[in-house]
Formats: sequence, C-alpha cells, structure tokens
Amino acid sequence: MFTSLWRNWRASRRAGLQLDLILANADPQAPLADRNLWLADVFGWLNRSGQRPPRQDENKDENKDVDQGGDGDDPRHARLRYLLQVLENNPEVAGRAAATLRSVLADNDATALLCDTGVASRPGFWGEFWRRVVAWMLPPPPNRGDMAGLFTRVFRRPDYAAWMESLDDATLARIRALMRRDGGDASSNASNDASSAPSSAPSPDALSLRLEQTLIRSMQVLVSQVRAVGLGQDIRSRLPGPVDETPFFTLEAAASALFDSPPDTPRDVLGQRLNVFRALLDDCRAAGDAVYEELKRNGVAVDVVYQIESMKLRVARIELLLGVWIDPTQRHRYVHLIAELIRSTQARGSIRHLAASSFAHLARRVMDRSAETGEHYIARDSLEYLDMLKASLGGGFIVAFTVYLKFFIVSLHLDKFLEGLLNALNYAGSFLVIQFAHFTLATKQPAMTGPALARRLDAAYTPDGREAFVDDTLAMLRSNAAAILGNLAVVLPLAWAIQWTAMRVAGHPLIDADKAQDTLHSLSFWGPTPLYAALTGALIWLSSLIAGWADNWFALHRVHDVMAYGRRARRLLGERGAVRWAGFWERNVSQIAANVSLGLMLGLLPALVDALGSTLEVRHVSLSAGQIAAAVATLGWDLVHTQVFWLAVAGTAATGALNVIVSFALAFNVALASRDMRRDDRVSLTAGVRRRILRRPASLFWPVKPRPAPAQS
Repeated sequence: MFTSLWRNWRASRRAGLQLDLILANADPQAPLADRNLWLADVFGWLNRSGQRPPRQDENKDENKDVDQGGDGDDPRHARLRYLLQVLENNPEVAGRAAATLRSVLADNDATALLCDTGVASRPGFWGEFWRRVVAWMLPPPPNRGDMAGLFTRVFRRPDYAAWMESLDDATLARIRALMRRDGGDASSNASNDASSAPSSAPSPDALSLRLEQTLIRSMQVLVSQVRAVGLGQDIRSRLPGPVDETPFFTLEAAASALFDSPPDTPRDVLGQRLNVFRALLDDCRAAGDAVYEELKRNGVAVDVVYQIESMKLRVARIELLLGVWIDPTQRHRYVHLIAELIRSTQARGSIRHLAASSFAHLARRVMDRSAETGEHYIARDSLEYLDMLKASLGGGFIVAFTVYLKFFIVSLHLDKFLEGLLNALNYAGSFLVIQFAHFTLATKQPAMTGPALARRLDAAYTPDGREAFVDDTLAMLRSNAAAILGNLAVVLPLAWAIQWTAMRVAGHPLIDADKAQDTLHSLSFWGPTPLYAALTGALIWLSSLIAGWADNWFALHRVHDVMAYGRRARRLLGERGAVRWAGFWERNVSQIAANVSLGLMLGLLPALVDALGSTLEVRHVSLSAGQIAAAVATLGWDLVHTQVFWLAVAGTAATGALNVIVSFALAFNVALASRDMRRDDRVSLTAGVRRRILRRPASLFWPVKPRPAPAQS
C-alpha cells in the first residue's frame, strides 16, 4: 500500500489534464475556486515538459513554426502558440475561455498583488519571517478572492518573468484578441457588447476600467504605507529638521491632488502635479539613504533596516504602477507589470531574500568594526613586524600560566559544568590580560584581519587597488606567522621551566606521568584533534561576530551617553571620571565581548556537549604547545624519541593551521558576502596572491621591499 501511495505521489508531481479536457472545463459561472484552479491547470499545461503539442492540419505553415518552437528554444512558446491556434479554430470554446479568464481577473482582488507582493507586509522583521515560514508550509487556498494567492499558485517557476517578456508582438496581439472575445456564437466573436457575455464575466472595456481603478487605489494604499513608515518613530527620529519638513508629511496630499483630479483638469496642471509627486518620491528615497548613513555612524538596527527596505520597495512599486497608469497607450505595459509582479512573488516567498536584505547592513557594520580592529594586526614593514613579534612574546608568557591553571582545575575532579565554568573564566581572564597588556595571541588575528582584507576589495577594481590587496594579504600571512612564532618561542620554554622548577623546588611535578601521557595521546594527529581544531577556529570567528554585534549594540543604544551623563556615575566618579569611564567602554567593548565570549565558549561548550552524552574538546595551538612542553618536563627528554611525542607535535601543527585557516576563511567569506563581489574578481585576486608568493616567497616571513622596475632604454 505504501509503495502504491509513493508511486502515485511521484506521478502526481508531473500529472496534469489534457488540453481538450482543460478547455472543456472553462466556465465563467463556476465557483471562484474552480475557475482559479482552471487557470492553474492552463499554466500547468503550458509548463509541462516532454512531448511537443500535436500538429493541426488546418494550418501547416503555422504547425511547422509550432513544432520548431517558434520564439526561441523555450517549449512553452510552442505550447502557447498551439493553445491560441486551437482557440482560434474553435470560436465557442474561445469565447467561453476568454469569459472565464475575464471573470477570474474581475473576481480576484488585485490590490494585495499590486501593493504587497514582493514587499514585506508585517511591521517587524520577525513577524514577516514567521509569515513567510507559514506561507512556505501552507499554500494559499484557491477559494479566496486574492490575486496575490493566485499568482503564487500559477507562477511557481522563477523563469516565468523572462518567458513573459520574451513573447513576440504577434503572440501578444493574439492574446489581446482572445481576451476581447465574447461567449456568443462564431458570428459575434468580435462583438464587445457586455450583454452578450455571460453574466459573471465583465466586458473587456469594463474589465479595463476596473483594472485602471485598481491601479489608482493600489497607489493610494502604497502612499499611505510609505507615509506611515516615514513618520514612524524609528525613521522620524533619525531625520533632521521638524516633521512637517520631511517629504513623507506632504506625500499623501500630493498623491490626492494627482489621483483625485477631475477629468477636465488641463494636461499642464496634471503634468505639474505629477512632477511634484515624483520629486517627493525621490525625496523619500533620499531620506531613507540619510537614515542609512545615520545607522552607519550610530549603530544598525535590523528592524529599522527592514522598514527602510520595505519603504523603498513600496516607492519603487508606486513608480512602476505610475508608469502603467500615466501612459495607457503602451502596447506592452501590462506584460512588463506582470513580469515584475512574478519576480516579486518569487522574492516575497523567499526567507533567504528577507534575511539577506534585512541583515546586510548589520553584517557590513560588524565586518567594518572587525576590520578596524584587524588593521592593528597587520604588519606592513619591518618595524611593525618587530612590534608584532614582541607582542606575541608577551602573549606566549600569559598562555604558559594559563596551561598550568587549566591542569590545576582539571586535577580538582569537580562537576563537569563547574569545571567548564572555571576553565571558561581561566581562558577569558587570560585573553583579557593579553588584550589590556597589548600582547597578541596568534590565532585570534585571522578573524579580525579577514574583514580588514575584505575592506580592501572596495578598491580592488583598479590595478593599484589589486596590488594593495596583494600586499596586505602577504602582510597578514606574515603577521600571523610572526605571532605564532612569538607565542611558541615563549610558551614552550616557559612551560617546561615552570614544570622543571616545581620538580626541583617542591619535589613533585605539577602534573604526574599518567596525566602527561594522557595529554600527549589526546593531542595526537591520528585522532579527533583536527576536527576539534577546526571547531575551535569556528569559535574564534564567532567571537569576532559577537565583538562586532556588541559594538553595534553599544552605539545603537547610546550607552556611552547614558554612562557619561548618568547621575550615579557622576556622583561616584565625577564628571570627567564618568566621561573617561564611558570612553573606556566605547573603545574596548568589542574586544571585551570577543575575549569573554571566546573564553566562555572554549570552557563551557565541552561541558554542555558532555552533558548530552558526547565528547568535545577545544584545541588551541598555543595551549597545546604548552601542554606538550609540560609533558616533556615531566617524562624527560627521552620522550622526543617516541612516536607518541611526534604525533602530538603533528597534531599541534595541524591545530595551528586549522585555527588560522578556518577562522580566516569564515571571516573573509562573510566580509565578501557583505560586499557582493563577483566570483571572477575573487579568482583574479587569488591568482595575484599566488603569483606574488611564487615570485617572492621570503615575503611570507619578513617584509621584503619590492624589486625596482627595470629602467627603460
């Protein structure tokens, strides 16, 4: 039974009625649900793949063109031409089909289609998000008189818009002639008298008048929506000047003057009102851009971006409908409108499109904030390279003590969650000390330098910009190499020295031989170490996102001003002290958020996974190197002759590579996505970096001055 159901379900995806049965079902007096399903069946037949339509003997030249596909290679052109030919050869069927189609257009309200399709219809991002999720799960019912739902049911394929615009003039003329047929006999097919049409189908002229009224009504609805968004608190508070000077305030009055003009209004007066209305639409769009600039300076709010994008889409929709309404003599005005509405229908149901349009500006600000931090981690000359090396030596000094504090926490044999919390505090504290001591931890750099490099892509379309990008890429690789070298140059001997000193002074090691052996086995390359290292790189990148989000939140909510002008802060620290305290947090909130979040993730995530019955560990190259050094001090130098030691060394080397590569790749690709760079440009830049490395490989380890160009004779 289940096999039969599965086979029937698969067959139903491609099944459909034959054309003669579809045309026989055309009935302008049928219930609305049946007529809507009839139209969906017609387009389903047009969209059906497989055998081409059969020939008609009445017109062999026409059939030859049909079999060859007619307009282009799309078989839907051939099927449409065949459908029109069948209807032209059967006047009674054509009149009934035309009346049914006009009744469908008349009985389905097009206001929602013209106003809301492709435009978010909920006032907030999450409301629209869940609306699209529900719409994706539950298609609109066919018995609802809503043209937007009918579009969703009929135009399911995204290429329908291009197909509609590719129809030739002859085919469009035949469609218009079909629409003007009535339901009488063959001798009265050309009649436009409404009395000869079925009672439920309007005449062609009445339908045209109704569509024009729907255009005007839809534009008025859109104007009220644009005005409501622009005068809302989120937008109004970010625009300069009083509210009555904003274009949103006078937009509705200008629309009423244009759309409610009496028929005898002079054309020059209508032209002036039209120009005023269009100028206000441009001003509304410019006001949205001004709000974007304010958001860049003072923090991005997703809901505000969502409202601006919705407002701009409504302005664009008004201009689209205005172009159709102004010039009724356009031959293909409704074809272009339908094509745009099909594209909007596809975008309206896309959850990915909604998230991309709403979060793009937030991602851009987060990446730019990370890029500002990443600039400090790129050493472009020898002095900056030496400074980076010195800072990494200090970072290795702090990490050595972090290693032994972790060993001490583990030796307490506490509850897993409490142990993870203490490890998280250990990591976070160490990272904060490294940060405020102006030291460097190697693997935290790539998550910040990736956005810094991506920001160079804004100028990478010129030869000088590409050269600058290649130079900065090599400087970033060189800086990471220097930071890793500096960390390991201190953490290895210092961790060994601490263990050796404890054995000589206290008489027993800080970690015993069994713990040292277990540590080496856990770091082995032949195990889950590479997977754990890649996961740690992803956590490092995630901490950089949290840093950018924290900086954006701090700026968006004006926390600096709240702290600087807070009454309690001023009483406790004084006016100047409160300002300095607020400035400290403004400068360091992103780094504090990055360090604390990374420490919490590295410490608590293994404990949470363990509570779920699985195993997870973090692998950080500097911490792993310190653990190997401590194990060598415990077990003696003979350990270097064993396989377990070199497998642990290989695992640590892989850890360093994966920490850097994964965090940099994630940060760089997100930054690229926020700039929407083409794939060809990415490939050319990658090839430029590869050529520079092959030409001057020493630049990966020390700043090398470019060779002077040969003098021309």
